[in-house]
Amino acid sequence: QQLQKRFARVEGGKLISVYFNQKACSACPSRPLCTAGKEKRIRRWEHEAVLDAMERRLQAMPEAMAVRPCTVEHVFGTIKGWMGATHFRTRGLKHVATEASLAILAYNMKRAIAVAGVASTLKAIAG
Repeated sequence: QQLQKRFARVEGGKLISVYFNQKACSACPSRPLCTAGKEKRIRRWEHEAVLDAMERRLQAMPEAMAVRPCTVEHVFGTIKGWMGATHFRTRGLKHVATEASLAILAYNMKRAIAVAGVASTLKAIAG
């Protein structure tokens, strides 16, 4: 049987849906291992399917995490070094996201200049 959505509420800024099926749980021989209540409540974040899909992709390609240190960790380390290796200077998600975006833009510009040269980069920016 399928679980029935009973209610949803916002917790910590996230929409959490609560599902349970009392009929299936009451007939289940494993219920004492699962829950002490009448039914097991399953709580799911509205975007949890995205996390599940990512987990499936990772299980299908475990070598992907081995590539990560070679590709992105150096970038984050470099940006962190530029920023003083401590913390963001702004407060609030909107401001921190802007600060991070500017740091990433600066990193990408510096890499473009290093790879293509100043003249080619300026020509590409000008269109």
